[in-house]
Amino acid sequence: MNYMEIPRSEKAMDECGVFGFYNNNDIDSIALTHDALYGLQHRGQISAGITVNNGGKFSTIKELGMVSEVFPQRVLDKLQSGKITVGHVRYTSNQSLDRAANQPLVLRYKEGSLALASNGAITNFPEIRKELERGGAIFQSNSNAELMGYVIATERCTTDNLEDAVLSAMTKLKGAFSTVICAPSRLIGFRDIYGFRPLCIGKLKDSYIITSESCVIDSVGGEFVRDVCPGEMVVIDEDGFHSYYCDKKSERTSLCIFEYVYVARPDSVIDGVSVHTARLKAGELLYKEYPIEADMVCGVPDSGIIAAEGYAKASGIPFGMGFMKNKFIGRKVGTGMEKKKRLMQTKLTALKSNVEGKRIIVIDDSIIRGETTKHIVGLLREAGAKEVHILISSPPFISPCYYGIDIHDKENLIATKLSVPEILQTIGADSLGYLSVESLRETVKDADIDLCDGCFTGKYAAEVPTTFFVDKYANKIKQK
Repeated sequence: MNYMEIPRSEKAMDECGVFGFYNNNDIDSIALTHDALYGLQHRGQISAGITVNNGGKFSTIKELGMVSEVFPQRVLDKLQSGKITVGHVRYTSNQSLDRAANQPLVLRYKEGSLALASNGAITNFPEIRKELERGGAIFQSNSNAELMGYVIATERCTTDNLEDAVLSAMTKLKGAFSTVICAPSRLIGFRDIYGFRPLCIGKLKDSYIITSESCVIDSVGGEFVRDVCPGEMVVIDEDGFHSYYCDKKSERTSLCIFEYVYVARPDSVIDGVSVHTARLKAGELLYKEYPIEADMVCGVPDSGIIAAEGYAKASGIPFGMGFMKNKFIGRKVGTGMEKKKRLMQTKLTALKSNVEGKRIIVIDDSIIRGETTKHIVGLLREAGAKEVHILISSPPFISPCYYGIDIHDKENLIATKLSVPEILQTIGADSLGYLSVESLRETVKDADIDLCDGCFTGKYAAEVPTTFFVDKYANKIKQK
């Protein structure tokens, strides 16, 4: 099996973006889906894929890499536009990544073919996989999508139609999943009963879109219709749009609050709240909690900039650019720790003419391990900043996320090991402040859904995994 080494990110990362299109017009579905995946690239940069259903014939292109790398025009020309199309971008925290987990995942079983693209994390993965393996199931990857596909296919063998099979599977799968499925004659989208990850519906002329974020609908010229509700399955077929709900209910919904802090694009509206507005409000509330005297406020590109604008607006301190970000860094600039060091050195540079001799407030969205924050402080010191104050537009990460964000291990969270004064000493800033949980909740108070802030509080609305899947055979091979 082929593996590539994946550098561990200093940021918390989402693990997927999904897109589905049901073509009722004379629209080039390949070009549309390709453009849509660019709009989702922020949700996953490790692999990308497109599956097209052209008269019941499924064609797929997927590979490791960014959208621009996976789909050169000569590759896209091999696909034929079809009635139904699904696309996917993926991020993974795995140190080794196999291509078998790339999505969309195409399944061929006794009732036909399915192409599945999903975002989230199934928390009862080990239990379900063990049960399926006892029945003779053979897995090609360790992905949630493949497990989900097996469960749906198994349920389809005992139900009258695919819709009932999906609804039944939704009651058996635990955790987070926002998913689109291309079936032979219809497009299906569904969201777990908690609503951990976003999923929304749009229209383009008479055609339908199901995707992770509303910004994608806007980018392809469509019109946002509404969010998919927690526990809802929507189906688009030749008869139009249909909505169903699974029998299983949750006591409360739990959209990931970190979507507003970092994951989602600022031009998205998720469950009734503008991401841009939430980040701007976070900056304003940071000023209420930390009214620091300074000469300039700047944000760490890109997700810290809007909160910095909010802080500047509330405080009256001028907003300025403290950094330049290189957006065109190649992924292969070395190996191991040397690679990580060189990435940090080339990704951001301080704007010396703007920061020299000034007291600078720097706003970022989060601190995970602390290495990037320490590097940022060092850049500003070297550029001649008189003072460097670090403010974070979210609370300290103290717990893992089990529902689709790459925060799996407390050992990698600096806030679980050190107090705020100790973190301040580690990063070398003049002051450090985190937005309180109460203020973060205030930024999204108008949401149509309850929020999950378990990574900041250690309290979860859904049950957390009791066991974790370990591919013991793959580990043995890697150790040889």
